[in-house]
Amino acid sequence: MKKHLLILAAATTCFIAGTASAQTTLSHDQYNVGKQKIEADYKVSMAQCKTMTDNAKDVCEKDAKGKQNVAKAELEQQYKPSDSHARAVEEEKVKANYEVAKEKCDDQKGDAKSACEKQASADEAKGKADIKAMKKM
Repeated sequence: MKKHLLILAAATTCFIAGTASAQTTLSHDQYNVGKQKIEADYKVSMAQCKTMTDNAKDVCEKDAKGKQNVAKAELEQQYKPSDSHARAVEEEKVKANYEVAKEKCDDQKGDAKSACEKQASADEAKGKADIKAMKKM
């Protein structure tokens, strides 16, 4: 099953890469193939996470979910390009980075954990500020 998912993911990547250069937006069929690829990639990533334990597993799962959400937003931007979709891509990136950074902080204790969480929050705030600046342009 995993081999089948990897082959499907590789084939759709080649298909999308070949057709993306020919046109700027995706057809409905290409969009559907892209959605299937994202789901297949997510399943493969989650399967890899199952081999891990403790917080490493949690970090891996947050990373896989974040990458899935970013990929969905990017696909939507390719399918229907707009300023709001471009902002959504950036918002998903900020959210994913924050979730992973916050989860990584769980490996630490005391002051180090507190500093790690503050840094994650500061990075998130900066990312959100950059997105707000993007809206004003």
